[in-house]
Amino acid sequence: MQESKEQGISEYSANLTSLYVIDCIGNNDPINNTALAEKMDLTKASITRITTTLLKDGFIERIRLNDNKKEIHFRLTAKAQELYVLHGKLHKQEQDRYFRFLERCTSEELSFIKRFYQVMIDELEERMIERKAID
Repeated sequence: MQESKEQGISEYSANLTSLYVIDCIGNNDPINNTALAEKMDLTKASITRITTTLLKDGFIERIRLNDNKKEIHFRLTAKAQELYVLHGKLHKQEQDRYFRFLERCTSEELSFIKRFYQVMIDELEERMIERKAID
């Protein structure tokens, strides 16, 4: 079991987007191509390319829901489920580490951090709007 986790991570560690697609499918199982593209803020073509590779490599499977036999949805396989769980644990560890760091800050330092992040968020949102206007 441990060997398959390590193999799965090393197989996809070079492609973080694929790992995040696995995470998104795990969080929204089952999910179709269109919803996946919207949630990931990627094009349908990008999602199709990534899911084709994930299907070929046995990380996800196609399913059809009982109420809609035409539309294809994706579900994680057991192989991807291990990656999904491990990825969640790693995120939780990092979140806990971040909160432990923040607990050491004074209220003034926290106020500065909050202002800093808000300025960064505003800047990123502005860039995203500009980028979407170009596309």
